[in-house]
Amino acid sequence: MASLSLKQIRKTYDGGAEVIKGVDLEVRDGEFMVFVGPSGCGKSTLLRMIAGLEEISDGELFIGDECVNDVSPSDRGVAMVFQSYALYPHMTVAENMGFALKLAGRSRADVAAAVGRAAEILQIGALLDRKPKALSGGQRQRVAIGRAIVRQPRVFLFDEPLSNLDASLRVQMRTELARLHRELGTTMIYVTHDQVEAMTLGQRIAVFNAGRIAQVGEPMALYDRPANLFVAGFLGSPKMNLVPVTVSANDADGLRVRAGAGEFALGARASRDAPAVGASATLGFRPDQVTLAAADGSAPALEGQVDLVERLGDATLVHVQCAGQAAPVIVRLPGHADPLAAGSRVALRPDLSRSRLFDSAGDAFQQSA
Repeated sequence: MASLSLKQIRKTYDGGAEVIKGVDLEVRDGEFMVFVGPSGCGKSTLLRMIAGLEEISDGELFIGDECVNDVSPSDRGVAMVFQSYALYPHMTVAENMGFALKLAGRSRADVAAAVGRAAEILQIGALLDRKPKALSGGQRQRVAIGRAIVRQPRVFLFDEPLSNLDASLRVQMRTELARLHRELGTTMIYVTHDQVEAMTLGQRIAVFNAGRIAQVGEPMALYDRPANLFVAGFLGSPKMNLVPVTVSANDADGLRVRAGAGEFALGARASRDAPAVGASATLGFRPDQVTLAAADGSAPALEGQVDLVERLGDATLVHVQCAGQAAPVIVRLPGHADPLAAGSRVALRPDLSRSRLFDSAGDAFQQSA
């Protein structure tokens, strides 16, 4: 096992295109770290730089205490599992898994023992004599992971390994990967664009945006306290509701904002760069952090019209179109809830104790009681 330290890592291609823009990150020894972000944000490029498959343009990369900028991929102590299984079709499962050890000159007995241990961990002992064409997608991915396990790397690198699997297999493989990490205790870095994979697998998550890390933290910390609008809009399904507001007061009685005809008291004064009265801001709240009722004008609320009701079984999503709001506000209700019908006028009251306020630059105000 080993920790990783990335210090101002940059990647610039010929022609001046900079795709990794000064990344600083510490990955703890034995940690399951997930890189998540939209396509083209640089997460896979950074993973390939850690593996040694892409040259580092600037900065320093440490695996353990060793700077590995100029160390060959085979000597870094890492093993990578790709989106494509990349199995040799003419070899059996056992031969595929043990091939790297065979090339390294290990004895036949050592190779067989290592393959047997990996097969037991992955529960594929009955498949060792099969060839890849006789395996399902999930079985092939287990073999690819087993090929990495037998090398006993200090760091596992996963580049969207479940992307080719159907939905039910992805759920099963997520469970198996989490179990694998518990059993091996090895440092793992996992790249995905799927936020569900990120939230369920990662002990910590690094959210990438345009070649930079937008925020790093534990899954629920990022979910509850996004540092900026990008993270707020990316993590969560459905994503956080983001409503344009105007700061109406920030005094001894607390911070208040106005949205439409309603004024909302946030209760605490902002401790960082207190927003000026009249400043534009954005109020963020999750779909399960807002109540819905018929509009009656009895209390401050966002008012709008029900546009769509989605029945998902375990939950009901109500889409409400509010005046001056480009995207609908989504309210998550229990699956058997009986919401007002489409076209009804409704009032939305966010749980202000759990909401987030973002400034005009998109950064969260750090509020204190």
